[in-house]
Amino acid sequence: MSLTPVIEMKGISKAFSGNRVLDQVDFQLLRGEIHALMGENGAGKSTLIKILTGIYERDAGRVFIKGNEVHFKNPKEAEQMGIAVIHQELNIIPYLTVYENMFLGKELTVGRFGITRDKEMKKKTKEYLDRLGIEIDPNTEAGNLSVGQQQMIEIARAVAANTEVLIMDEPTAALTDREIEALFKVIASLKKQGVGIVYISHRMEEIFQICDRISVLRDGQFIDSKEVAKTNFDEIVKLMVGRQLGERFPERNTKIGQERFKVENLTSKGSFENINFSVHQGEIVGVAGLMGAGRSEIMQAIFGYRSLDGGKMFIDGKEVTIKSPYAAIKAGIAFVTEDRKSQGLILDLSVRENLSITTLDKISNKSLISTKTEVSLVDEMIEKLHVKTSGREISVKSLSGGNQQKIVIGKWLGIDPKILILDEPTRGVDVGAKKEIYQLMNDLTKQGVSIIMVSSELPEILGMSDRVLVIHEGKLANVLNKSEATQENIMQSATGGNH
Repeated sequence: MSLTPVIEMKGISKAFSGNRVLDQVDFQLLRGEIHALMGENGAGKSTLIKILTGIYERDAGRVFIKGNEVHFKNPKEAEQMGIAVIHQELNIIPYLTVYENMFLGKELTVGRFGITRDKEMKKKTKEYLDRLGIEIDPNTEAGNLSVGQQQMIEIARAVAANTEVLIMDEPTAALTDREIEALFKVIASLKKQGVGIVYISHRMEEIFQICDRISVLRDGQFIDSKEVAKTNFDEIVKLMVGRQLGERFPERNTKIGQERFKVENLTSKGSFENINFSVHQGEIVGVAGLMGAGRSEIMQAIFGYRSLDGGKMFIDGKEVTIKSPYAAIKAGIAFVTEDRKSQGLILDLSVRENLSITTLDKISNKSLISTKTEVSLVDEMIEKLHVKTSGREISVKSLSGGNQQKIVIGKWLGIDPKILILDEPTRGVDVGAKKEIYQLMNDLTKQGVSIIMVSSELPEILGMSDRVLVIHEGKLANVLNKSEATQENIMQSATGGNH
């Protein structure tokens, strides 16, 4: 790692409609350094990166690349100076091959008619992939690759463009453990080659595993930079939220009541089979397993979103038939899906409209909505969930990820659910908002709500669950009580080991 800054940002300020989102922020990236950019949702991380890459115009401040001052007008100019971004939403064209994606917009051609030199592009793609230790056939259609493999193609494309700075935004959010391991090897390889990496993630464990330095933003201001080797989890959390967060997970002392929900031999051919489990009143049952094991598919079937080929469901001892989400809601089941943007929210609608959309029966007389009742319900939910918003009429897409997640959860609380299914409830959510969501889960269970929580984060599974179901290749591999649930036991069952 060189001590020469490849990027230096000084005194960067930015405001939107009079609301200052960055205030005199400094940031520095060294050559061959993996530098974590951290902060709660809404701290200003994305805005800082968009200014660096020419998406936003800065109001004040200076940007230097390798000591030379620059002023990018668009992302293309930043790319030409060796800066590439791997976004959470990947820019892969699924119906093109790997090599066609690699050279998209930069095709190698011959002759006046621009005939593509496919053989050469395939050869070069193979060379770039080999250089990073990535084993993917250049002829494979990109849509047939996993998310992790698609991400590798984006990284290889950046390397092919002689990238000197790689910005990675929540790169492991949708990856399996095996894909994360492969990604970290590629990142280590890039570091050895002198590439500087800006790493944005809410997963503390991986920050401390792979990063050299951490810079923290809070409320649009630069707070501090720390060498990873000289800091710890608690210190970084305090820098991020401006206070001691205490224990990561609130104490679970809820009294667990009678059996509330039970499934017997749930089967959906090709996805899962013979799933049996129960959830009691006031209980949190965690659902662990590798990505693709069938966890989300089981939850979708319970909610009537996916058809079943067999099995029974019982609520309070009575068999129920659920063939649609409407039937599930009527039965008292709420479902917070893992993809809040495409499945949990209507992004162009307001906070008010998103929060009240599941409670139209409550706030209307079948034809007209009572504005007074709606506003009362919405304001109560905003206060209860500590949603940071400038008003109930603001577009929900303008909120930070953590506040969007609170809206998704809040819209379901309005139906007073008996059973709440949470699929990846804190994905892409900062550490402060996570704690608030965990506390909300605790409060709901004290009211007798039964919670089923799917999560890929083992600390979350261990910290919040009263019991843990482990799914492996569409089958229930193990059921662990709190004393049996350890990372080792869960991973052994999740990977098909003995139990």
